Amino acid sequence: MKYAYFLSCINESMTRELDRSLEILEKDLGIELVKLTRGTCCGGSNLDYVSPDHFLVINGRNIALAEQMKLDLVTSCNTCLLTLRRARQILDSSPEKREFVNNTLRDEGLCYSGSSDVKHLLWVITEDYGLGRLAGLVTTPLTGMRFAPFYGCHILRPSNLLGKDNPATPMSLDHLVETLGGIPVEYASKNKCCGFHTLLVAEKESLALSGNAIEDAIRAEADYIVTPCPLCHTAMDAYQPMTLKGRAVSRTIPVLHLSQLIGLALGHSREELGIDRHMIT
Repeated sequence: MKYAYFLSCINESMTRELDRSLEILEKDLGIELVKLTRGTCCGGSNLDYVSPDHFLVINGRNIALAEQMKLDLVTSCNTCLLTLRRARQILDSSPEKREFVNNTLRDEGLCYSGSSDVKHLLWVITEDYGLGRLAGLVTTPLTGMRFAPFYGCHILRPSNLLGKDNPATPMSLDHLVETLGGIPVEYASKNKCCGFHTLLVAEKESLALSGNAIEDAIRAEADYIVTPCPLCHTAMDAYQPMTLKGRAVSRTIPVLHLSQLIGLALGHSREELGIDRHMIT
């Protein structure tokens, strides 16, 4: 199994441990992720509103780089997923916009054709690789450990663009926890927003959103939160002391990346997986 891997900005700056644990996972699972070193920032969830043309050229180019390698494009960031898939949807439905993008890419020897899918790492693990196959690799089951799955917005909504989990009752991450021997905890905030994208403009409201999710998970007696998104991880790990300030909770709760969760069940140490880099450990 081979994919082009989109290097998201957040992984290269604030959550490097995610890619460190993912490199370990590649070897364990026999999945090859070819880093898209010529790729550029997807523009987050804002560029398409500020400059729709730049949004399409940048993300059409990112996908075209994967197409040049004849590989599907995989990302571990929910927002990169949504951004890339939105650009792909627009380009696939508009010959005029596709021609505009390809005219721009021509000097670089690239052409967007729509031949490469854009997938999240969670989908690759649960669908392409398969949970049954993964179960056979578990050496250290997460027996008795309670995990609160936090999906994040941009892997669920809008469902007509993403279309994997039911946004009201997502279950793929829950099923992964069960496959690894852990106990998925049901709680109200599992499909809510972490607030990351409003941190710089509405900090109070942003911290309230992530704080609600953290408090819900603690009250549900989870031992850990696990998320497939580095932005959600940053909001709930790095800012957790601030989000819990003034709340009536008696403890903090560690937040794991998807790849770290799998790595633990496959017998790797917390140090190998970079869990010791987290604010809350």
